[in-house]
Amino acid sequence: MSGHDTNELGQPIGLPVSGEFPRPTPPYTPMEGQYCSVVPLDVNRHAPGLYRAFANDADGHNWTYLPYGPFDREQDFEDWTRATCMDADPMFHTVLDEDETPIGMASFLRIEPAAGVIEVGHIHFSPLLQRSPKSTETMYLMMRRVFDELGYRRYEWKCDALNAASCRSAERLGFTFEGIFRQATHYKGRNRDTAWYSILDSEWPRIKAAFEAWLSPDNFDQTGQQRQPLQARSQGKGSLGHPEFHRHVDRD
Repeated sequence: MSGHDTNELGQPIGLPVSGEFPRPTPPYTPMEGQYCSVVPLDVNRHAPGLYRAFANDADGHNWTYLPYGPFDREQDFEDWTRATCMDADPMFHTVLDEDETPIGMASFLRIEPAAGVIEVGHIHFSPLLQRSPKSTETMYLMMRRVFDELGYRRYEWKCDALNAASCRSAERLGFTFEGIFRQATHYKGRNRDTAWYSILDSEWPRIKAAFEAWLSPDNFDQTGQQRQPLQARSQGKGSLGHPEFHRHVDRD
């Protein structure tokens, strides 16, 4: 629980908040990394490549917990991106590899400049991106924009509470579990209990250092295997404690 002050009536009150509000909205500019870049989604340039990348997920496993898809035809996917991904919130981005090939997507959403709060979501990493330094760097680049560039106070991650892989990813990336909102929404004709996670600006310096140590070229051997795992997990708090979420061995 966060600390607090006490007012003249002896009542506990929140700590002072510094800085100017509203904070800036995210810009439509690329985020460049060592292994990949994260750029505003351009339907004409990115939709065909994204469709091909997602087609590597032959059984549609990666679409299960998304409220849309899979798409049987490239045109259907392009029509969906044109109708859904062009707004300022959610603000969709495409992940490009070193050859500028689209390999995944993610977005900023529920952007609240007045509160300094923003969420990351609509994360869909193709098999070409999953379990690679590029996937971790994508998340680092988006966090760095939120905290270092824009000065937000809180970064959120929400997912279906039954999506064990997403819950593990959130914890690996340094998010703290905050609870489950029961029957928060529904999609694809089924209920969704939503697991909530967050990173606060006060936690970011430690998490940022962990990302940068993990992403260093020195952390990978000649075959591209990590030498040390990412050390961004929250320290001793916020675990789901559900055996389903921790049954499998985590991999970076």
